[in-house]
Amino acid sequence: MVGPFIFFDHMGPAEFPPAQGIQVRPHPHIGIATVTYLFEGEIVHRDSLAFAQPIQCGAINLMTAGRGIVHSERAGDDLDQTSRLHGIQSWMALPDHEAEREPAFVHYPAADLPELNLDGVTVRVIIGEAYGQASPVATYSPTLYLECLMPSGSELALPDYQPELAAYVVLGSVSIAGEQYAGGVMVVGCPGKTVTLRATEDSRVMVIGGDSVGERDNWWSFAASSKERIEQAKADWKEKRFDAVPGEDEFIPLPE
Repeated sequence: MVGPFIFFDHMGPAEFPPAQGIQVRPHPHIGIATVTYLFEGEIVHRDSLAFAQPIQCGAINLMTAGRGIVHSERAGDDLDQTSRLHGIQSWMALPDHEAEREPAFVHYPAADLPELNLDGVTVRVIIGEAYGQASPVATYSPTLYLECLMPSGSELALPDYQPELAAYVVLGSVSIAGEQYAGGVMVVGCPGKTVTLRATEDSRVMVIGGDSVGERDNWWSFAASSKERIEQAKADWKEKRFDAVPGEDEFIPLPE
């Protein structure tokens, strides 16, 4: 984990022929808040709270699982043509006092996220505060999430007040303390050390961090601070005690 981040999935870039696209069937979560951040494409989110919301480039859909939520993620309205999908899905573990909160969903349009230019580097503050800007996205513990577009030759000193901090290279290549890192690599900073990114080619870098929320067990789509809570969630899903997603009739069996 880095801060509250317990899962970080780089999706794509992928290209889908006409009439095809992602079809993630309804599945449950507990104990986390999720964010899918897209660079290309669209995903339609539906959940057991009856929200149906397209996830589009640069926007934020914050889904808070709390005591339990079910959602599906399916292709958008571009199935009549070749489509592309590229983005990051991340899960943030909720602190103990928020882990069993009521589930919630909030959509934040792309225009609501602050963006600034620092010596040629474009920084979007997705979650948290940095460089004098604050995101409107709700947090349950101190959290940082940035997108940084770095032209070749540019530099960016990352915020040094985060207890835990990491940088993930989506595309391009950066050097940190004299070491070179290409796309697909996450670099975790040492506590108390200032991290400066130097782009050796045009690059996109995601920065995550924040306060630790403590250790978590993670099994399938469940995260909790005790194995007993995971076992309860397994039983609840197997016995279909989670609320259903309106309009969805597919069911993913509990993995064995």
